[in-house]
Amino acid sequence: MAEPDRVPGEHNVFAWGEDPGAREQVTALPGELGPPTGRVLDLGGNRAARAVEMWLLPPRVGLFRSFGHGEFNREVRRSR
Repeated sequence: MAEPDRVPGEHNVFAWGEDPGAREQVTALPGELGPPTGRVLDLGGNRAARAVEMWLLPPRVGLFRSFGHGEFNREVRRSR
């Protein structure tokens, strides 16, 4: 998140939590570090966390094993 140019392409950062004010702060933070704030997806409350963890973690572990490093990310694209 602090060095988005290390991996080329568009990236997403996910935010969730029960405090809407805290989510707003987290959503603004990446814009200060590098990636545009529009790349942060606010997923709402904590119930979203479990689903996102299961969607992100297992493939990340497999990709890390295949690549031998963690220099990768993924992008979420919305259908129009």
